[in-house]
Amino acid sequence: MKKILSFLLVIILFLIGLVVFNTWTYPFSENTAKSNSPLELSPISETSLKRFAGGLRIPTISNADYEAFDYAPFDQFKAYLKESYPVIFAQMEYDEVNGYGMIFRWKGKQADLKPILFLSHYDVVPVAGYDPMADTIAVEDLVFRPQDQALAPIDSISESWDFPPFSGAIANGRIYGRGSLDMKNMLFAILEAAEKLMLMGHQPERDVYFAFGHDEEVGGRQGAAKIAADFKSKGIEFDAVFDEGGLISAKGSVGLLDKDIALVGMAEKGLLSLRIHVKGLGGHSSMPPLQSAIGKAAVIMQRLEENQMPAMLIPPMENFLNNVGGEMPFASRMAIANRWLFESMLLNNFTKTPSTNALVRTTTALTMMSGSKAANVLESEVDFVVNFRILPGNTVEDVRKHVENACEGFEVRLEEVGTPREASNISPTDTRGFEVIQETIGRIFPEAVATPYITIGGTDAYKYELVSKNVYRFLPVVLNASEQRTIHSENEYISIEAFNRMIHYFEEIIKSYDRQTEN
Repeated sequence: MKKILSFLLVIILFLIGLVVFNTWTYPFSENTAKSNSPLELSPISETSLKRFAGGLRIPTISNADYEAFDYAPFDQFKAYLKESYPVIFAQMEYDEVNGYGMIFRWKGKQADLKPILFLSHYDVVPVAGYDPMADTIAVEDLVFRPQDQALAPIDSISESWDFPPFSGAIANGRIYGRGSLDMKNMLFAILEAAEKLMLMGHQPERDVYFAFGHDEEVGGRQGAAKIAADFKSKGIEFDAVFDEGGLISAKGSVGLLDKDIALVGMAEKGLLSLRIHVKGLGGHSSMPPLQSAIGKAAVIMQRLEENQMPAMLIPPMENFLNNVGGEMPFASRMAIANRWLFESMLLNNFTKTPSTNALVRTTTALTMMSGSKAANVLESEVDFVVNFRILPGNTVEDVRKHVENACEGFEVRLEEVGTPREASNISPTDTRGFEVIQETIGRIFPEAVATPYITIGGTDAYKYELVSKNVYRFLPVVLNASEQRTIHSENEYISIEAFNRMIHYFEEIIKSYDRQTEN
């Protein structure tokens, strides 16, 4: 017995030593931004601010019902861009796809180099309780006080609008309005960067394209999907595609990390919504069956929530852990450095909170239910809807089989709600497209740690897999947790400093590709 205990003690000590050694020697990335030297940023011009604010004043609200789509503001927005950016429209080739998809081509010096593509969209989500036409203010009444300092701490955001949501007000060091974060900021930052370079006499080595959709918020079927198909039909293939997705989460916003984390989306999740019709015995509530249709549905729902799709670490999240792990406490570093032993513990920690659970598994969300419309009536069939966001590595068919297993023993019928979509491909990290993102983050946001990530929400980006294998999702703006909650919500705004950094970011991306070519 003593020999056995001694042997076990030796094994335990060996494992402890191995774990500690692996932790201290694990090659965590110190800062993947790879900055040579931070860029000195010039101040933003009053013209740039006013052009952006004017674009926010146009209520380009998209509608999933295309028959009810109000195109008048979109026509107004297109005209506004032509009036606001005469240099760009004079020097770039401009085309439209399906009436409202806007395509710009900035011709490069070398036709044999693959072009790059920058995406954005100019539609926005509605604002509850607001009539956009009634709340839009005249140009002469536009609030414009860019010199003001912020009146409230950056992390104590009002739960109502400080200014009307389509005012484009500039005050308190901020630019207010629906679309200021999603996504007119990216569209205007791209155009501002391009015009600045043009006025300096810059011509890129390779063709640079911009593509702006008008219906991303409702699926992008008539915008980005048509634009991507147009590129495909012309045989255009891009060296890299840049769209929204991840952002820079301010220090303290991501778990145990005390640094700004630049989250570069290398992929995005798929989507499947199923309506599950459950059959049972109907009749009068005075003589109920032992298990009603609602009771059967409740069992299935409980199975789906308690037995979810398995959690797993996909490559972007493995890279994420390698990049940010060096900033974590010792216990976390130990688990990351010894995944062969602690991976189940890591996954368990991820699944404890909704925000991190979504990064490691296909999520299950029960969203809708219908049954009897009277208190004393038993319906013979009830239904509920379950929404899945599919992690790369799982498929739509995997999810359907998972649901069928949860429904075992009951008479059900499955019906798809909307159009299912597989998870996107995972873009590689060993490309110029990804390297230039890291380098530019290092120059514009030198305090941030840049890392691959998985984009949870849907974007237009996946549609462009038709024309590029290298699709990257990143919005270059630093937001704390409170500011992130204003996206699609109340009091959406971007700080003037953040918008200025976005302009510099896109300017630097374009120039960085050229520098690489020249080298």
